Order: sequence, then C-alpha cells, then structure tokens
Amino acid sequence: MRKILIALTVAMTCATVQARDTYNFNSQWTIDNKQQVTLPRAWNEKAAYAVECNQMPDSVVWYRKTFRLPKMKRGDRVLIEFEGAKQAAEVWLNKKRVGLSENGVMAFGFDLTPYIKKGDNLIEVMTDNNIDYRERSSNSKFQWNYNNFNCNYGGLTKNVKLHIVPATHQTLPLYRDLGTTGQYIYGSNYDIDGHTCTINVETQVSAARPEKSLRMDVIVEEMDGREVARFSSPAASCPAGLTTLKASKRVGGLHFWSWGYGYLYRVKTIVGTDTVTTTTGFRKAEFKEGMIWLNNRVMMVHGYAQRSTNEWPGAGNAVPAWLSDYSNALQVESGGNLVRWMHITPSKQDIESCDRVGLIQAMPAGDSEKDVDGRRWEQRVEVMRDAIIYNRNNPSILFYECGNNNIGEEHMAEMKALKEKYDPNGMRAIGSRNMLSSRVAEYGGEMLYVNKSSDKPMWQMEYCRDEGVRKYWNSWSYPYHKQGDGPLYRNAPAPAYNQNMDELAVEFVRRWYDYWLERPGQGTKVNSGGVKIIFSDSQSHSRGETNYRTSGVVDAMRIPKDAFYTHQVMWSGWVDEELLRTHIIGHWNYNEGDTIPRIYVVSNADTVTLKLNNKPLNIKPKHSYRYLWTFENVPYEAGDLAACGKGWNGRRADSFTDHLHTAGKPVALRLTKIENPTGWKADGADVALVEIEAIDAQGRRAPLADNAITYEVEGEAEYLGGVANGREDNYARSTTLPLNAGVSRIMLRSTPKAGHVVLTAKTDQLASATVSFDTKPIDTRYGLSRQMPADGLACRLTRGETPQVPLKLQKRDIAIVSAEAPVAGDKAALAFDGDESTSWQSDGQLENAWITFNLAEQTPATEVCLKTVAFRSKAYPIEICSGDEVLWKGYTPKSLSFVRLPLKPHRSNGRYTIRMYGSTNDGDAFGAVKEMAKENDEKKVSGKSSLRILEIQFICNR
Repeated sequence: MRKILIALTVAMTCATVQARDTYNFNSQWTIDNKQQVTLPRAWNEKAAYAVECNQMPDSVVWYRKTFRLPKMKRGDRVLIEFEGAKQAAEVWLNKKRVGLSENGVMAFGFDLTPYIKKGDNLIEVMTDNNIDYRERSSNSKFQWNYNNFNCNYGGLTKNVKLHIVPATHQTLPLYRDLGTTGQYIYGSNYDIDGHTCTINVETQVSAARPEKSLRMDVIVEEMDGREVARFSSPAASCPAGLTTLKASKRVGGLHFWSWGYGYLYRVKTIVGTDTVTTTTGFRKAEFKEGMIWLNNRVMMVHGYAQRSTNEWPGAGNAVPAWLSDYSNALQVESGGNLVRWMHITPSKQDIESCDRVGLIQAMPAGDSEKDVDGRRWEQRVEVMRDAIIYNRNNPSILFYECGNNNIGEEHMAEMKALKEKYDPNGMRAIGSRNMLSSRVAEYGGEMLYVNKSSDKPMWQMEYCRDEGVRKYWNSWSYPYHKQGDGPLYRNAPAPAYNQNMDELAVEFVRRWYDYWLERPGQGTKVNSGGVKIIFSDSQSHSRGETNYRTSGVVDAMRIPKDAFYTHQVMWSGWVDEELLRTHIIGHWNYNEGDTIPRIYVVSNADTVTLKLNNKPLNIKPKHSYRYLWTFENVPYEAGDLAACGKGWNGRRADSFTDHLHTAGKPVALRLTKIENPTGWKADGADVALVEIEAIDAQGRRAPLADNAITYEVEGEAEYLGGVANGREDNYARSTTLPLNAGVSRIMLRSTPKAGHVVLTAKTDQLASATVSFDTKPIDTRYGLSRQMPADGLACRLTRGETPQVPLKLQKRDIAIVSAEAPVAGDKAALAFDGDESTSWQSDGQLENAWITFNLAEQTPATEVCLKTVAFRSKAYPIEICSGDEVLWKGYTPKSLSFVRLPLKPHRSNGRYTIRMYGSTNDGDAFGAVKEMAKENDEKKVSGKSSLRILEIQFICNR
C-alpha cells in the first residue's frame, strides 16, 4: 500500500510541473519588418570590432513577432520576461502599450494577460540605444549609458521567456515592473567537513483570491534528477495578493559550490498546481580579518575586470549560452578565480555560466566613475535593488559593487540596506572601488595601488592596463614590431599600450608580484589580491594601434596570448601556488646562426635551466619578481628548446619542463571545430567557431605565418567572420582575413533550418582545407519552444571541492602601541591607523624628519613594511634603528604601494626609529601605469626633506 501511495505522489508531482509553462520566446522576430532573426540579436552587430566603441550606430529600431498561445485554463496569466535590452524598450501587444524599460541594464517584464487574444498575437518592441537617451519622466540621463565603457550593442540583445502561470502562482523576481521578488534559496549553519547545511527556501506567492490552506513543497535534486531532499512549509491561510511561504531542512551529503567546481542543484518549489525550478548552489562565504573565506578556505583574488558585454567579433554581446561557458571557463583555466564585471550588471546568461564553470563574480548594478546625487543616484539604487533580487540565487556572486569609484558613506549605507533587505542571508559583501576609509563598506580597494587591511578585504580592481596585439611576438621576430612603437596617446609616446607579446606577459608578472608580496599569511594586515583589466580584447576605448582594447590575455576570438599561460604559472592556488609550472614565452623559429637577445621563462620553481636539442645551455638566468627568469644571448639552432624548472615548495626533486619546437615551412591549413557541446542548434542564434592554422608537414603550427585566408560557406549557416590586425575595420565580417602568428578563428551562425554546413578555407600558398557540420533541428511552434538556450550544458568540476587546507601563516605584525615625533606628534598615530588615505609627515626640516614607534612586545622585527606618500615617484633616504643600531639604510624603492625592508638580526627593546638622512630622489618610475581617474592617482608632492608615512608595519616570522 505504501508503495502505491508513493507512486501516486510522484505521479501527481510530475503532473503539476506542466501547470506552469515556460517557453523560450527567442525565435521568429523581425527587425524593422525586414530581417527575420532569433534573439538575442543586436541590430548593429555588423559594427562589432569594425569601429571604435564611441562610433557604434544608435537609433530607434523595432523588433516584432507574431505568436500563438496553446490552450489555457480559466484564470491563467501570461507573463513575459526580458533578460534585458539596450537602452530603452517600449513593449506593445496587439497595438496596445504594455510598458517601458529604460535603464538598459536589468531584466524587465510585464503581465500580458489583459492584452492577449485568441489566435495570432503581435508583440512589438521599440528599442532606442541613443547614447544620449534620457529618462522620459525626469529628463535625466543614465550615468552608465556612456560610449567608452561597455560597447553600445542595441536592441534585444538578451534572452526572452514567456510564462503561462495559474491564477495563484509563484512570482517572478521582476520587482520594478511587477513588484514581485520570486524565490530566495540559501544555505545556513554550514558544516563543510560534514557536507551538511540547512537549506532555506522562500517563495513569494500571488494569490488571485484568499486561500484557506496554502503550502509549499520543496524537492532538492541533483542536476541529473536524483532526489536529494524533500520538505514542506506549514500550511497557512493566505489573503488575496502577495504572501511569502518559507521552509527549511538540515540536509547532508551535499557538495559545496567552489572555485572551478560549479556544483549545482535544482530546487523545485511547488505551490498548488504551480511548480518553479531554480538552479542554485550552496557555499559558505566570510569576509573578515582583511581576507576572503570560501568554504572555510582563505582565497586570494586573482582574475579579471571584464566588460559586462563580454563581446565577440561578428556578434557583439548576443551569443549563445555555450559560448559564454567557453569564454568564462577559459578564465578559470588561466588560473582566474574571480571576474569583476564592469559598470553594469552582466547578462543573466553570463551569471548562470559562471555558476556552471565555478567562476566567482563581483556584480555591479549601474555606475560610472564618480558618485552622483538626485535622480541619477536614485536610478543606481533602483538598478541595484533589481539586480540583487534577480540574481540572489546565483552562488557565484560573492560581491555586490556599488560604484566604479568612491561613494559617500550615506550612499554606501543606503546600498547596504538593500542587501540586508533583499539578500540578508546570501553571505555576500557589498562595497565599491576605493572605500579605504569607509566604516560601512564590506570590501574595497583602489584600481591598481596595493591596499591592505586587517578587517574588510581590500583587493585591486583594474590593475595593469598595458596593451598588445597578438601578432607581435617580440622585436626580433617577423613582422619586426619595435617594442613600444605605436601611435601617440594624448600627444605623448605610449609604449605601455603598444607592447609585444613577450614584454606584455613580463609586465603582467611584474604587476602581480606586488600583490603576491602582501598576500594573506604575510602579516596581520594583508592584501586580498586583484583583477587585471581585461580578460579578452574588447571593443572598448583603446590607447594603442588598434581601435579596440588589446589588454586581454586572450584575443577577441579567445585565442590565448603568452600572458594566458603566464597566469597559469602564478595563479594555480588559493593563495600560494599549488602546482609547479613552467612556461617559455615566445616561439622557436628563427634563422640559423641567430643569437636571440632574450628568452623569458615564467616558473615558480627554485631553479630554471635551458636545454637546446637536449644539450644544456650554459647561460645563467637573471631571476626577478619571483616568477621571471631571463636568459640573455641564447644561440639559435632549429629543434627543441626546453626550460626545466626544478625544486618547489621544499621538494627538490619536483620538476616541470616546457618545450618550444621549431616548425618547418607551412604546407597546409588545418581547421578545428569548436562547437556547442550539445550539438549545433538550427535555431538561427547558435554559433560554431572554427580555428584555422598554418601547419608544417608534421602538423606543427607555423608561428610566423600571416597568410591571407579566404572563406566560403555552403549550407545552412551565416558567416560572421573574425578579427585580425592590419586594417582599419580589423577585417570584421570580411571573408578574407590574415592569420596572426599562424592562427585565426572565425564564427558561423546557424539558420533556423537544420542542414549540412561546409566551410572551405583557401590561400594561394598552402593547400586548402574544409570542415563540415550538421545542425540539429529545434522544435518551435507558433513562436514558442520548450528548449532553453542553456539546456544540457554541464557543470564544470575541474578543480574539485574546496581543499580543507589551512592558510600558511608565515608572518605576523608586531602591534604598535604609540609613536612619537618632534613635529606633528599628535598625528603620529596616522602612520599606523590602518587608513591609507591618512598620513603623518614632518615639517620639511631634515633634523625633524624622524619618528619613533613603540611596540607591544620586544620580539625582534625581521622586516618593515612601509607605504610612503608619493610612493611611485619619491625614494626616501632612511635608516631604521633600534637604539643606536642601524638595521637598514638606503633609499626606499619606488613602488606601486608598499615596500618591504629587511632588518638585520638584532635584539629589540620594542622601540624603532625611522629617520631621513638626506633629500628624496624624485621622478616617476612607472610612466603610463596609473589610476585612470586623476583624482585617485598618486599626487605629486613638493619638498625633498619631509618624511611622509601613510602606513607602517613591523613584521616578524611566526
């Protein structure tokens, strides 16, 4: 009897799933009654990478679609959900105005029920991506609608869904338009080692009429459908209108979401005949002691500040879900653990993609480079509110970002109140860039200058803006681009924005080294890492020879540069590296008898040696910046160049060898398919990539080949092309484009008709090549499909669960009790107050340029960690003394923040004096490396005889 009851219960549950119908609403649209398209689609996509971002076309454009609904029950409602539009979108149904969205960022939706009719329905959306668009009600512009940040891809560039729901139903998380908040699912009381937590589920219900007894049933499932847990809320009477039902249960056997471990669950909430399925994950996060903790493990941020458009040549930001996974998974593969999306909330597609691939996110809402007030501030608050509600079930979001620069404490408190109201239990930190002195923000950090903290985490948000196009290997390789040579930027030479690939990778090593020195475990005040701007070359404002930014570690088609592998060496672990790795920068195709001026090797090994054709080269490398090994005047001989890194983490026998092989003369082309892992869909929106290489007779890529390749497509696909350097339009959409450094990629888009596709690549010098595909049909009826864009995409579990290994605490601060100085003694404490926006300084008289610190204990300090005013342009001649004994003497190195000064062994009486003994050495040491907002950059200060200290630490070994 019990088995029969269980079977009946399951059958009833399965039957209720169909009570809510959610459809993919992307197909069979037209743009201005001319072009039939499948969404997402930017109407100005042909300009992607063809023009500078501030030259993107903008206009009013209409999207239209005719659709027909299946038979509905009495009382059913029809809700539409747009995941976003650029900039404004006014929706009409059957010639009646439904509503308007204007912020250009967030999802929006409406109740279409009053406007629906039997038979055919016509939906029309008027989009307006005018860069000067103003809100109709206030005449105010939106601060983030700016032509130099995220590229202005116009129209319906994100997915659309249609929901048919019963009269009493669970709501959608579309607060601005529908006033509803949907579901909220979170874990609490985590036992990480025991794989257990309490799962808490809330759902908001819209009741058409008073309900005497309403209950929520919850089923937690693995992604393959296996049940994990089942529980229910208490039955309750509910008035007509909105009610929230809650339930929770302690659940064991869980796998917790983590970096590189996108473990997700499906949580079904069932209320009456309405079932909602939410894909989410569970993880524990804490922000304390200046550090970030994920599942009880300290994590140092290393990743990328990426444009929220996450764009591609040919298609802009309107790409299928699998391609988002492909791009975001590459960030993880490079060693990245966090993506800081820039200025605006990313697409829901990218957010869900980061869930699947295990990439932590910092999510902005809508902002620009400064705080604002009035209606423009209200717009920022509204978008943050909507973004929190819409995305609070996505476990990869750990940070809410309120601004791309400082905001005032009152505004920070207002944003924090939003988090506490709409996401009080999500274990997320809310903050903004900078916020060094804030007592409200839960995290902060400047653009690139190293900040440290012992309370809220500080991580740097846009470091290393240098640029370099992938086709330039080094100054002595074809096509012989002189390092740093390029157009002027702001009427001055711009070598930082015209790097070759070798020096670009080396610069990334130098800049990361600054953060590595101050990583968790190296003191009580620590730095929590940083994100490099950007991951992929983007269609945003450039300062180099191209009209798009080439700061990425991959190019616009996601072909890796040497910097990609450089980061793999440095970023293999949670704080310190956890793998021994070695990478040789460059190629090994030169002329016999050449002497190569420099070979760079990036390795975390104790020693690195070179072998040429298995013979050791007797060249002693210069070791710098922990990871960089420079071999000078290396003799060339065709064959195999090997770099062997040996010894690591106390294990002398460990080794890792990287190889470069000489390629012969290119004889043919090789085409490699990169496509949707679930099959290339014939839906008019799915795409496939093809990589094209010039290869030698042994199949090795020819690294100097730049052949012009012509492409021909036959069958059910549209050619979208790729990108290459050397022409003003970057060969965008061109059917002929050159290889850069022996390789290129192009993109094809399916038509709505399934069929066979053949791509042929030809060049006069090499044998041509072909590759073929078959696109898979999609079941679409009357403009509706049950197949969602991300269906079937697998979670990436590459890195495994969070390793439960404690942080290696190598050093600690010796607490400073007080300080005394001959001048400004009342401000001496500013030198160790933990606030890098304040400082102590002497009066300009050399005899007064000293300060003495009294420590809480007499343990000898092993080093002084010092941050001075004008740290990038002033070297201070100082001596550090304990009593009469000089422990360190010299000029402080110019830096991008803190410097570490080693002290010789000594006995300590708990008092240390810092004293200047001469004039400062002035002059900027970092050129183009600077904060982009002038008010945030390090200020030049006059005077050569003042000692100026922002922060000081006395550090000893643990």
